[in-house]
Amino acid sequence: MDFESIAGIIFVILLIAVLYINRKKLTIQKLFYPVLYFIMYKTRIGIRLMDRIAKKHAKALYYISYFMIFVGFAGMALTAFFLVKQTLLIFTTPSAIPAGGIVLPVQAKGIFYVPFFYWIISIFILAVSHEFSHGVMARLHKVRIKSSGFAFLSVLIPVIPAAFVEPDEKKLAKKKPFQQLGVFAAGSFANLVIAGIIFLIFTAALPGIGNAMYENNGVAVAEVVKGYPAELSGMSAGEIIQQVDSTRITQQENFSALMLAKKPGDTLRIVTDKKAYNITLSANPQNKSKAYIGINVMQSTITKPAFVQKFGRYADKIITWVIGLFWWLFNLNLGIGLMNLAPLGPLDGGRMLLIALQKYMPQQRAEKIWKIVSLVFLLILIVNIGFGFVR
Repeated sequence: MDFESIAGIIFVILLIAVLYINRKKLTIQKLFYPVLYFIMYKTRIGIRLMDRIAKKHAKALYYISYFMIFVGFAGMALTAFFLVKQTLLIFTTPSAIPAGGIVLPVQAKGIFYVPFFYWIISIFILAVSHEFSHGVMARLHKVRIKSSGFAFLSVLIPVIPAAFVEPDEKKLAKKKPFQQLGVFAAGSFANLVIAGIIFLIFTAALPGIGNAMYENNGVAVAEVVKGYPAELSGMSAGEIIQQVDSTRITQQENFSALMLAKKPGDTLRIVTDKKAYNITLSANPQNKSKAYIGINVMQSTITKPAFVQKFGRYADKIITWVIGLFWWLFNLNLGIGLMNLAPLGPLDGGRMLLIALQKYMPQQRAEKIWKIVSLVFLLILIVNIGFGFVR
């Protein structure tokens, strides 16, 4: 068992212990109790700050609300289209990836795996920013925040930590549609803003960081295809190709260009970091006129000695870990932020859809359409999650 898995198990044990000690302060929101339920620890954390931000930036937040609502409905349409499209694909295309899944630090079929430390940090940032934004917009429109705090989605035992803000729902329901929409759109909008900021940072800074830290040292063999020349010669995944005949290989582009110039039947001497191979190329199964060696490759890099000498032997590992954290923050904020805009019942997207329908048609008809749409997308989500477990 690796360190990440051990850390995950310890986290769950400590979480259960802390919740048990504070059991008298907890509220349970039953879904399919005792199998599926929420444990809520209510506090007043952050409410004063929400109020202060809402008062100080009231005018700016009011105008930003228009953009939040636009992004919310655009995200809803995009998410709905993606869910329907992927659902059709998983029935017609064997290699199609389901559109939804459970995000956990557990490597198992049907689980969207995220390493534990990336998972816990990302979920915390994602949940706090999401709920805090709801709270700020609620206070902007003079809706009282009854409580805030931490929640834990439990499947028999507490599994996924989250955060929550509890506005006065009765007072919120009496507000104008524009104000309600602003409150519901704010959470996902905050997640998408975080994803956008990280994307800009990556675009601007990552190439420079990579050039400063790493240099190319060959082409790594990512996969060896069974029954073809590379596998028959004894080459294995993980080896790094450093030379082909008399040509030194440092970049993937050099290797690809060289292979394109070869023909079926040509013999190559390939030198890796493990061994030298004499390989006779076969015909490409997709195009018989082209040569085929039977490997999938990727660029291999090493940390520059000058970088290690200047910043220390662990600097590259720390920077790489931080880059990984930002990568997961981007993916989870984008994915979960958009999924929360799905036109489905209690999700923010579902609540926005109901408000919009009620504005343009009688309430009874609006609620009927809303329930049908919610049921359809609930089934779509269940199908996608289910396919992840059975495929």
